[in-house]
Amino acid sequence: MGAKMVPFGGWDMPVQYTGIIQEHLTTRSNAGLFDVSHMGEIFVTGDAKDVLEFLELVTCNTISSMKEGQVQYNAVVNENGGLVDDITVYKFNDTKYMICSNASNYEAVTKHLQTYVKGNVTVANESKNWHQIALQGPKADEIFAKYLGKDLSSILYYHFSEMNWKGETIIVSRTGYTGEDGFEIYTSNSLGVTLWKDLLEIGKEFGLVPVGLGARDTLRLEAKYPLYGHELNAEWTPVESGINFIVKEKSKPYLGYDRIIADKKNGPKSKVVGIRLMEPGVLRENFPIFSGDGKEIGKSTSGTHSPSRKESLGLAILQTEFAKNQTEVFVEIRGQKKLAKVETGAFIQGSVRNNR
Repeated sequence: MGAKMVPFGGWDMPVQYTGIIQEHLTTRSNAGLFDVSHMGEIFVTGDAKDVLEFLELVTCNTISSMKEGQVQYNAVVNENGGLVDDITVYKFNDTKYMICSNASNYEAVTKHLQTYVKGNVTVANESKNWHQIALQGPKADEIFAKYLGKDLSSILYYHFSEMNWKGETIIVSRTGYTGEDGFEIYTSNSLGVTLWKDLLEIGKEFGLVPVGLGARDTLRLEAKYPLYGHELNAEWTPVESGINFIVKEKSKPYLGYDRIIADKKNGPKSKVVGIRLMEPGVLRENFPIFSGDGKEIGKSTSGTHSPSRKESLGLAILQTEFAKNQTEVFVEIRGQKKLAKVETGAFIQGSVRNNR
């Protein structure tokens, strides 16, 4: 399809098809189609009691509160309180869950999980058997409903449904990584290729376009979604990484519990927040950030020129005292210190907010 290909996490991936800005804006206004079949699918099955205890031990969000058909944003944690990966957890029933993990991490996640297996629990990495497509944007529901010939309004935000399609059981979840409404669709590899072609064809009248990694990154940054290796890593707790809303207290402690809960209760020394430049320049990762009196207080973790807001913005880890909304800081870009402001609120109001 004329995509510019780049290496990514051991895969050859399209960074763009027609152009990052066009793909980004079309996803915000109409819809974009993403081939994310590099993502990981790990299934956890077994005795209901054993599976629940196991998942509660290795993640920081509360698994016991999940209902069948629900998707939960969560994180697999290590003994130090850092992150092995941020994940989404799919609950099929009390004896079967699926973990969707990042492409570069699913083997490490599988190995980590298998280390802590007890009782009647099986952890199976089935990533090579599954294909995943993300259909995102305000017209995603209309496009996919027309393709399937069925109303999809019963699939609520962060929920999923199994359905029969072209001779196999597929998984359709109302989730995504753009800040827009849409779906992540899990199929076999062969059906995934067919689905990709079919959706692009039926989506033409709605303005649907294929979207690469470049716009995927700018879209997720506008939505303030973290990315492993940037805002998330094996050293920082979920609280430091800015995803403290998934950190829960549990009666039986999970891995790294004391450090994570201490950060939650007392506040971490540093944490990830949104930041935007107030002067010309483009924010990128690992730029040093200073206070007004010249003290180095953190660094950028991700950055881009926002196609929607037409300004440079991103995420940064800052000493907590400087992480308050509208705090003025200075980012060093090519030897020059540029004025920036902390922005703790939303960068964009995407269509996903209408479906929560």
